[in-house]
Amino acid sequence: MIVEQLGLRDFRNYAEVDVSLATGANVFVGRNGQGKTNLVEAVAYLATLGSHRVSSDAPMVKDGADAAIVRARLAHGERNVLLELQLNRQGSNRARVNGVNVRTAELPRYAQVILFAPEDLQIVRGDPSARRRFADQLIVQRSPRMAAVVADYDRVLRQRTALLKSARARGVRGDALGTLDVWDDKLVTLGTELIEARLALASDLSEPVARAYAAIAGADHEPRLEWALSVGGCDPEEGEAATPASAGPLADQFRAALAARRSAELERGLTLVGPHRDDLVLRVRNLPVKGYASHGESWSVALALRLASAEILRAESRLGDPVLILDDVFAELDAGRRARLAELVGGYEQVIVTSAVEEDVPDGLRAHVVRVEAGRIVSDDDE
Repeated sequence: MIVEQLGLRDFRNYAEVDVSLATGANVFVGRNGQGKTNLVEAVAYLATLGSHRVSSDAPMVKDGADAAIVRARLAHGERNVLLELQLNRQGSNRARVNGVNVRTAELPRYAQVILFAPEDLQIVRGDPSARRRFADQLIVQRSPRMAAVVADYDRVLRQRTALLKSARARGVRGDALGTLDVWDDKLVTLGTELIEARLALASDLSEPVARAYAAIAGADHEPRLEWALSVGGCDPEEGEAATPASAGPLADQFRAALAARRSAELERGLTLVGPHRDDLVLRVRNLPVKGYASHGESWSVALALRLASAEILRAESRLGDPVLILDDVFAELDAGRRARLAELVGGYEQVIVTSAVEEDVPDGLRAHVVRVEAGRIVSDDDE
């Protein structure tokens, strides 16, 4: 897949901009704060339906505007597709494919992007929510229909938690709250599907992560990843080591865990079991990356996760290679890691790099340079 043209209106610091991109390597160059990352954020949003920088859409709408427009012309081999997205400051977003209105959840069917940015250190060093978000965005890219499962699970979770809070305020006991069983059924059905997708993802990522880590770090520290599940009886969200889940269907384990924690849930007004409480545990040298890995090891793990994600999509997708974006990455890497990373990504159909200093980017990734200044494209070496 190739992004041939990107157009923005009232997106971040851009009033209006159009930029052409080339097959192979592209570099956006400019001082910090000029809008380089805003360009790649827009591209990635089409594939993930979210930003790697903020949790809501409103900050992406330019001050004073009610909506932002992202327009991208994509090439899938000989076929061209025009995606248009309207991000509304209030209300639902709107999308079109080749001029036809579609649900925004349809966009990842046409756009596949893997973006690595400094914020990705939070995947390995931050709270479990960062790792869940990483996994769920990749799951949606692998199977776009999972966007509806994730959204429905979040909706049921909010409604069930609201019921628990209301029951706590009224002093209602668990055995007198029959309506909770209805929400339990929905939570188990949707949550089980999401957990199973996450477990399959961890299994599929295992070997590609190990290969990518060894290539980037120049050493084999035996990186591993596995899910700690709240259905095992503990709460990974609060740092408790989850015990292995018992044998038997996952849905049955989920339902039993909910029953066991019902009193605690009513006492706290929280849903304490489900994929929203799980954690993806990352290890190198048989130690948790969070709290034990060096800065270089943490960067290597985060990069390996993204490169392994790209490898999976590359193998599974009918759209061709995903677009690979490296946002302000090379300044943080030593010379050895820069060279090894450039070699790893050089074979992708399209790579987009942002950098404040052009010389930080290895020569092989500087085929097409676009200069950015204060929300404007000031030069393009192919024009």
